[in-house]
Amino acid sequence: MNTPFDPETTTPPKRSMIARLRATFLTGLVVIAPVGLTIWLIWGVIGWIDGWVLPWVPQAYHPDRMIQDFFGLDPSMQINVRGLGVVIFLIFTIAVGMMAKGLLGRSFIKFGESIVERTPVVRTIYSGIKQISETIFAQSDRSFEKACLIEYPRRGIWALGFISTTAKGEVAAKSDPSGEMVSIFLPTTPNPTSGFLLFVPRKDVVELDMSVEDSAKLVISAGLVYPNAVTNSNDQPDLLELIDKVEAKEEKQAKEPVS
Repeated sequence: MNTPFDPETTTPPKRSMIARLRATFLTGLVVIAPVGLTIWLIWGVIGWIDGWVLPWVPQAYHPDRMIQDFFGLDPSMQINVRGLGVVIFLIFTIAVGMMAKGLLGRSFIKFGESIVERTPVVRTIYSGIKQISETIFAQSDRSFEKACLIEYPRRGIWALGFISTTAKGEVAAKSDPSGEMVSIFLPTTPNPTSGFLLFVPRKDVVELDMSVEDSAKLVISAGLVYPNAVTNSNDQPDLLELIDKVEAKEEKQAKEPVS
């Protein structure tokens, strides 16, 4: 038979020490996990860029070779200078952008595109990637500005999507001439870069107040990270608040009666 636990008259249960250790572990995990995953992700991306860029750099200009020559070290010694490829990539990208703005660069780009457009397979891949790049980096009016809810795949089931743009041309004329149609990108979980393109009547689209960033977090986390639609997306919980929540939860579990 279970009896209520009174902290003043009853000896604390034996699992209280384990609960405190677990709370301490979870507190450390709350601190370490965001920092560690962020560093790991950034370090991995830098290493990927280095591995892609450095093979194009002559061996004599590799950082390990230059350091070995400067200090007179053994040539067989391996020195890993992480981030040099990122620097080279940034400089190269800026240089290409400066050239593309000039008259000579524009003429060269037009000449290259004319060759690509005459190549059967390459032109399809290039045109698709070019349109995506222009949409993401150049044309801000075509970016996702609103998150929304639509009933999909049937009535009564709601899916989270992003409003892309108003349907135009043949799609708008032959789908629903009497009403406005909008194109909706319906992302998949946990990879929001893949999904479906749907054309939905404007009257069936429920626009949300939450930002596109918060909506993407909701999709990626499979509903675990649930932002408040009425709050600012910058109002994220403080790390100390997370620690206090973990400790409060563990203290509450430690005071529960033992069966």
